Amino acid sequence: MAWYANQPFEYTYSKTTKRALPWTQDLLALKALAESTLGETFNSCLLNLYHDGSEGMGWHSDAERDLTTSRAIASLSFSAQRKFSFKHKQSKETVYVELEHDSLLLMAGTTQTYWQHRLPHKKMPLDPNEPHL
Repeated sequence: MAWYANQPFEYTYSKTTKRALPWTQDLLALKALAESTLGETFNSCLLNLYHDGSEGMGWHSDAERDLTTSRAIASLSFSAQRKFSFKHKQSKETVYVELEHDSLLLMAGTTQTYWQHRLPHKKMPLDPNEPHL
């Protein structure tokens, strides 16, 4: 896990507090691509490395004080295809999307207010050489 931002503020995630690092040139290029594609502005970037399908993240909503209900969160995915799940907080309806290699997911508006999301564990290990669908 690594945290980058416009300013060196702190972020607590999975019981670990990180102080934001300055943007790298590669991350600034990805930030510019996401901003031009989505018409949004982003002030930070959280990087998570999942070595294989046995790693994931449980149900949660991003509720940090710096995230308002209208603040967009973009998620870029690289390497193996993974399922990304959403669950409505009241109805418990569950939906998912397949995040393919080089995909871009946008969570905007009131997504964090009404929905939780997760990256479920995958029983079979991911093959880094598997073809992307």
